[in-house]
Amino acid sequence: MAASPAASAPVGQARQPRNPISRRQIETVISRSVGIFGLVFGAQTLPITLAQFGLVHPPWDWVFTVAIYGGLLVSFAASLLRRLVRAVNAFVAIAFLLAMAAWPFTAMDPSALAVDRPWLWYLCTVATAAAAMAFSTWIATVYMVIIPIIYGLVRLTPPGGGKSIESASLDVAYAIILGGAVVMLVTLLRQAAASVDSAQSAALDRYSHAVMQHATEVERVQVDAIVHDSVLTTLLSAARAYTPEAKELATRMAENAMRQLRDAAAAVPDDDATVSLSELTHRISGAASTLSSPFELRIGRTSGPGIPVQSAEAVYSAAMQAMVNSLQHAGGPEVPRWLEIRSDGDGGLIVEVGDSGVGFPVDSIPVERLGLRVSIVERVANAGGAVTVHSAVGEGTVISIRWPDPQREQQTDLVAATPTEGAQE
Repeated sequence: MAASPAASAPVGQARQPRNPISRRQIETVISRSVGIFGLVFGAQTLPITLAQFGLVHPPWDWVFTVAIYGGLLVSFAASLLRRLVRAVNAFVAIAFLLAMAAWPFTAMDPSALAVDRPWLWYLCTVATAAAAMAFSTWIATVYMVIIPIIYGLVRLTPPGGGKSIESASLDVAYAIILGGAVVMLVTLLRQAAASVDSAQSAALDRYSHAVMQHATEVERVQVDAIVHDSVLTTLLSAARAYTPEAKELATRMAENAMRQLRDAAAAVPDDDATVSLSELTHRISGAASTLSSPFELRIGRTSGPGIPVQSAEAVYSAAMQAMVNSLQHAGGPEVPRWLEIRSDGDGGLIVEVGDSGVGFPVDSIPVERLGLRVSIVERVANAGGAVTVHSAVGEGTVISIRWPDPQREQQTDLVAATPTEGAQE
């Protein structure tokens, strides 16, 4: 039976939101909205385009039509596939700009547009939306102003209809207002997503700092107790050791004090308490069932002597962070995800969180991104485990958490097997 959410979450740990907002999600929403927006307006403008098809010298009529309408179709497909979105939208914006600027030089019948507008006019806002998707805010803003002005100049020329300044100015103002609304909406959505990402990074930074402070305080109290109870007593005994028996006693007390310091360096608070591997497996799998997108559970045999409480908390928290990272950055709910938990055969535990999403270059993770570096890798390493990350762009991500770290165990066994100087003598 799956564990309840209340039993799965550690005490005092804030629950992760089911659908966290991220910059990647906002970009997906914007690109698909722009793609649908372009298809709708393109379909409405197509009859006008066909009616004016003979107004431009061939082959420019075909070039303009295929470049712009083909670009709108490819833009919609790119938004669905989430590939080359910016490049395709940049092509649409630039193609529209060139077509508008070339209209006076390619039009055949100057009197044909005395009543109607050139069909390019009806796609001004679509081109501005493509520019907002493809370029930075200031470039999109300049584009939003330049396109209507070019259109206004075209309308003043005979090939554009030979309209008056007042009539052309009204069209220019109307296009700037609509384009400005689109650019402002895209900018606000991106800023909101950036603020959420920044707040999440700041929260992880504060959490990491608080954990480090707590660990430092626990270690200070422990060392203070050892220094007071063992080291100072040993020093006082050594200072008063005038007989061979007193000197031998002071030597044993010094050895005990050194052993206590070594144990304190390797120990963690409450390291006597343990959690069985099956309990930890049940807790992680139960927490995975409460997330917004499903994870395929692959539960193997989990048998062993148990795992210290502090190490279990680190493995649980790292696994949860790995699953949350997959939900935030790997893609939508259609991306296959899995959670595999099994024993390593030597009494340890292996937790693997994987997906077939977008992936990322592991070597180029920014220092300020704390989710992987601090919340997963360093957290598990401090608890005596190890984390390996396998990922590449377009090939998904697999995060493997292993406790204990086999290399650390081998080093410990090697040190324990090395004879001391006293034994050699």
